[in-house]
Amino acid sequence: MEIAQTELFAADAVSIEPCESPGFDKVTKSLPAIVKKGHPFAARVETRHSLLVSEPLVAASSFACTMQMDVTMKGQGRINMAELCVYEVKDGKIVSEQFHL
Repeated sequence: MEIAQTELFAADAVSIEPCESPGFDKVTKSLPAIVKKGHPFAARVETRHSLLVSEPLVAASSFACTMQMDVTMKGQGRINMAELCVYEVKDGKIVSEQFHL
């Protein structure tokens, strides 16, 4: 994931999580902070059973896809998550990502 973020995201990108997301700030600013926020989540994943990402729906300067994860989290057991992921693009780089449950 870090490789894709480093290649595709702008240095000043913003990541917006749903209010309901435990353990995440609602807004994360800058590529290094976005990369860093993924580390604790990845460390809590014990087993990834499946990860499905839909084909993108593309507009002039944005795109969206759905992401479904079936994972076993340390201390939480197996959970299924589904999100709508919306990305805004400027000058060929992702400048914002927003996740909706």
